[in-house]
Amino acid sequence: MMFLIFSAIILAAAAQEMYVEPYEGYPEWYISSPQRHRRDVTLDRKMGDGRVYGTLGQNDNGLFGKAGYDHQIFNDGRGKLTGGVSGTRVLGPYGDSSHLGGGLNWQNSNAAASLDVSKQIHGPTSWNAGAGGRWPVGKNGDFSLQGTYGKTSGMRPQFGGMGNFNYRF
Repeated sequence: MMFLIFSAIILAAAAQEMYVEPYEGYPEWYISSPQRHRRDVTLDRKMGDGRVYGTLGQNDNGLFGKAGYDHQIFNDGRGKLTGGVSGTRVLGPYGDSSHLGGGLNWQNSNAAASLDVSKQIHGPTSWNAGAGGRWPVGKNGDFSLQGTYGKTSGMRPQFGGMGNFNYRF
């Protein structure tokens, strides 16, 4: 008899634990609440032969800021040479990071070259360089060569190259 009463209590307790109220969806006030808009602050101003830019903002991953300066060094018979520096700062729930970088880009009518340097604060430095040129061959053809070099601190350098001969019939 005691066994039947004990079994009935266990069965009633198990049945009570299995009961789940039906889901009726989100309340109307939750769905119709206004969406939060991004509140970024952006600056982009021309200064002489250069440009200053920056952004402060926030998204689901945290706070961020980016600022930089681009400058045209010369644009004449030697070609066009531009340079720039930039920095970023990110504050997030999974950690913070800061990056600094800069680069030079040169080009003329049939050649181009670039050099980019990037440094993560308390992290690696990376260097990337590339150059290429294109020269006409005859009336309908051209020959081009390109080369790249990349190096990140603590890693092996990476090299690349390509040559093409194009002829249009």
